[in-house]
Amino acid sequence: MTTSIKRLPGRMPGWAKALSAVVLVLVVLFAGIRLSVLPGLKDLFGTETHDRSGPALLKSIQDISRYDAASGNFQVVVDLEKDTKYLPDAIRGTRTLYIGAGTVDAYVDLGKVGEDDVTVNEDRTSATLRLPHAALGRPALDPDRSYAVSKQRGLLDRLGDLFSDNPNGEQAVQQLAVRHIRDAAKESELTARAESNTTDMLEGLLGSLGFKEVDVTYGT
Repeated sequence: MTTSIKRLPGRMPGWAKALSAVVLVLVVLFAGIRLSVLPGLKDLFGTETHDRSGPALLKSIQDISRYDAASGNFQVVVDLEKDTKYLPDAIRGTRTLYIGAGTVDAYVDLGKVGEDDVTVNEDRTSATLRLPHAALGRPALDPDRSYAVSKQRGLLDRLGDLFSDNPNGEQAVQQLAVRHIRDAAKESELTARAESNTTDMLEGLLGSLGFKEVDVTYGT
């Protein structure tokens, strides 16, 4: 009596099952490293950070003739949301809540003061100076005091982070924070404070040189 064994159609061979298991483990490990869903997995591989940056190169030097008379500290809460038409946020979309902190300087450009803008009497006891209005410098975002409070990303965005060189980039919210800080500085009294401080500085400086009357005005 003979017995024959036939392989059922559609059943996966043993070696294929083993290969599939290995691939699945590798996928889980890779996803765990990128998404940090497996606690302590990064420490398992002993990740180290090395700074191999080259030396900074001096590109140019500019003479500065402005007087930085005031500086303002600002903080803004940025709530940036990006949606995709016809797709729910759970599938495709991002929302970032970001705290941006930075400073803006207000200055008076003394390099624009010409000979006609300074008048001194004969006995050098009175001086009249006409200066340009104070201006605002570029906002400087402080990375030590700026941070993301929360990040929400859809499934497709999370998968895209696996293959992105800059996952969870915060460039958009940082630029938006700088814009809001600049707008807040324009609405503040920072330039007025800068002009007042510049006037006090010049009165003290010229007073130490023997001038008893110092008149400082601002305008073109």
